[in-house]
Amino acid sequence: MKQILVETSARHVHVNEEQFKILFGQDQDLTPRAPLSQPGQYVSSSRVDIVGPKKTISGVSILGPYRKFAQVEVSATDARTLGVIPPIRESGHIFDSAPIKIVGPKGELDLPEGCIIAKRHIHMTPKDAEEFGVKSGDVVSLEVKTPERSTIFGNVVVRVREDFALACHLDTDEANAAGIVYCPTYGNLIK
Repeated sequence: MKQILVETSARHVHVNEEQFKILFGQDQDLTPRAPLSQPGQYVSSSRVDIVGPKKTISGVSILGPYRKFAQVEVSATDARTLGVIPPIRESGHIFDSAPIKIVGPKGELDLPEGCIIAKRHIHMTPKDAEEFGVKSGDVVSLEVKTPERSTIFGNVVVRVREDFALACHLDTDEANAAGIVYCPTYGNLIK
């Protein structure tokens, strides 16, 4: 069985175009800085501060392209630093999640909800899913072997779409716990 690329997804922000203009000004636009592994996704050159009741984390990347609504993805360690209690959710599932403030050079967004800890997940194409014998929404485990901290991650959600590329996304806390410091790192799916 082929292995799955394991990537570390650091804290980041998603916004829609209207929200971006509030943060950066009407004459500004989201500009790609570097592509991500998922087709059409990129790290933009724009950075914001995320503000919680306790502290602020500065210089957080905005990922593109624009989304339908704002979402802030942090690790549990980031959440403690900020003083927020976000739920662990799949991306896009922000209903009744933690409030957070996003501050840009021209304005700010006071979100009543939108801050989550992203649930670990594997992106797959339909062909990948067929090969692994899984479907979208399945929950699997992923074995990651590293020199010092080999780990089996449970509760990994499979996400299947035609425009995905095969990769598992862990947050920085999870990657650090497994000693994932070497790139690239690969894992084995366990059903």
